[in-house]
Amino acid sequence: MTDLKIVAKTDKGRIRENNQDAYAVGELPDEVVWAVVCDGMGGYSGGDIASALAVKVISDKITSCYNAKMRDASIKNLLDSAITAANLEVYDMADAHSELTGMGTTVVCAIVRGNSVFIAHAGDSRAYIASKDQINQITTDHSVVQDLISQGKITEDEAETHPNRNLITRAVGTDKSIEIDFAEAYLNENETLILCTDGLSKYVSKDELLEEINDGQYYAFADRLVKKANNNGGGDNITVVAIAN
Repeated sequence: MTDLKIVAKTDKGRIRENNQDAYAVGELPDEVVWAVVCDGMGGYSGGDIASALAVKVISDKITSCYNAKMRDASIKNLLDSAITAANLEVYDMADAHSELTGMGTTVVCAIVRGNSVFIAHAGDSRAYIASKDQINQITTDHSVVQDLISQGKITEDEAETHPNRNLITRAVGTDKSIEIDFAEAYLNENETLILCTDGLSKYVSKDELLEEINDGQYYAFADRLVKKANNNGGGDNITVVAIAN
């Protein structure tokens, strides 16, 4: 296995006045890497506060609690407890400040150890794994349109223009408790793990995404994808983390 390489970028896009996305990445002993991406919501000031707080709480938990002897199940529990802690902190802050009522944030976070990828998420920020010629979405959006797709009521094409396409069904901080989805995947050599907010996934198709990264020049991946989203309209904040093997 080659060393894992991380690149990341966030941008407010072409329409929004401020950036309510937040992210953090880091390395742990024995060539383990981690990343967390959040997309805040809830008024002009609430969204960026929620996302920044969630990223801080989750990052602190991962860096302080991870150890090299952890079994796979313990890594899952670590991500679960990190998001749960973030949920409570965001909820409590909103509860204590009336101007922040209703704020929350999506989250997708990952720990990559060897070829194993451990992912936890809530909301519609996504994780993909891409090789040279194919891309697989690892997460399933917690959104109104995804529920309609799953029930067979609309197609994926119809979802792209559905009036409720921006409504999510789960978020960090909007309730005292949170349901977190967890996934495990493999990151093989010459594959890339991409974590992103919907500012990327709504403006860059899977085919376009693959096109931007299939030359293996990993150091340019995040920059290219942000630029592509902006060129395609840039209607939302855009955050991309790419972890290349």
